Amino acid sequence: MQFTAAQIALLINGKLEGNADALVCSFGKIEEATEGQLSFLANPKYEEYLYITKASVVIINESLELKQAVTATQIRVPDAYTAFATLLAKYQEMQTQQLSGIQQPSYIASSAKMGENIFVGAFVYIGENVKLGNNVKLFPGVVLGDNVQIGDNSILHAGVKIYVDCVIGKNVSIHAGTVIGSDGFGYAPQADGSYQKVPQIGNVVIEDFVEIGANTTIDRATMGSTIIRTGVKLDNLIQIAHNVEVGTNTVIAAQVGISGSTKVGKNVMMGGQVGTAGHITIADGSKIAGQSGITKTVKQPNRALSGTPASDVSSALRVQAMTKNLPELEKRVKELEKMVELLLSERVNA
Repeated sequence: MQFTAAQIALLINGKLEGNADALVCSFGKIEEATEGQLSFLANPKYEEYLYITKASVVIINESLELKQAVTATQIRVPDAYTAFATLLAKYQEMQTQQLSGIQQPSYIASSAKMGENIFVGAFVYIGENVKLGNNVKLFPGVVLGDNVQIGDNSILHAGVKIYVDCVIGKNVSIHAGTVIGSDGFGYAPQADGSYQKVPQIGNVVIEDFVEIGANTTIDRATMGSTIIRTGVKLDNLIQIAHNVEVGTNTVIAAQVGISGSTKVGKNVMMGGQVGTAGHITIADGSKIAGQSGITKTVKQPNRALSGTPASDVSSALRVQAMTKNLPELEKRVKELEKMVELLLSERVNA
């Protein structure tokens, strides 16, 4: 597919500077792009490449003041990064829209209800009473258990497994290998030291405009629902336990583990490898640094937390600084102990 600079500017409401007929057919990083590619500049530290890039078209911030001439056609927008992301999304959407039909072999239960413009890849299993909205794309190896519902324009990549009764909203993207609705980790200790499994009879509800990375697992509720609210973005390799609720527009990085019945607020940001205790609440707008441990409820919204157990970032940084000095402090304490012993010895002998 080819687009002119003028067409791109129209798509992102940008101001064109240069050759409106410049053609692009692919994307490239500004430092590596070649003729016929579209690039962008958002980070000022890469500005030097703007003046030497071979890209045909570059999206830049409207506030950028050029220090020298630029050979590439420029499209100025308020936020170059957001505009470029919008273009990539449109490009990806055009690619997936071309997919339609049902590949074989695949299994579709007779009671399943299918929307328009569906794509079903090879080796897909669709169980009884499944409901698929319009423009749903199921890539090879997807498994949908009985009574699963998937809303319009949602995409399930290769090998995604959705267990029975789970509900997926509209415009949801779930990447390869993710499992939605597996059993929560519930066992009742017995007098003989063994554990009796607690049946998990709830489901998972994923609302609209959610994206879930590869090989993430979201457990079904013991009763009721595990809920991922609208606009949540989950990275790869995340574990979300039974009866968890993740609030609107929260973003969670890779290898985070959220224990059962935890309530995560709106607009929360979690760095990689954060872990939480169960049955706690994390306030709206919390920003939690990577590898932090959240052991108790966070009541105050919009706090930045770090460490284990997590505390305010400023306090955690002070503790880290003091920790580095512990060997020197230990040495000084031992020297003081020797001085005290010497003074006591002299007093006794006086």
